[in-house]
Amino acid sequence: MVQRVRVTVRGRVQGVGFRAAVARAARRLPVAGFVRNTPDGAVEAEVEGEPDAVEELAAVLREGPTAAVVTAVDVAELEPVGETGFRVTH
Repeated sequence: MVQRVRVTVRGRVQGVGFRAAVARAARRLPVAGFVRNTPDGAVEAEVEGEPDAVEELAAVLREGPTAAVVTAVDVAELEPVGETGFRVTH
């Protein structure tokens, strides 16, 4: 079974190494997708993989790196698209 979610994280999440931390965790896990900054100051990630791995990366997104301050997290279920690899976009 494959799951895909979009996670939007708000707070002090840009300029604190958030995307790099998520990418490191994603590459350690068997997940695909991307993470990016959004113009409104949030970080958005789409993550696809086995449900346990997706939830593990979602937990990383909820916490963020040490310098981050996460104030809100929204998670939306999406249809899997068969993506491979994980990338940081701008």
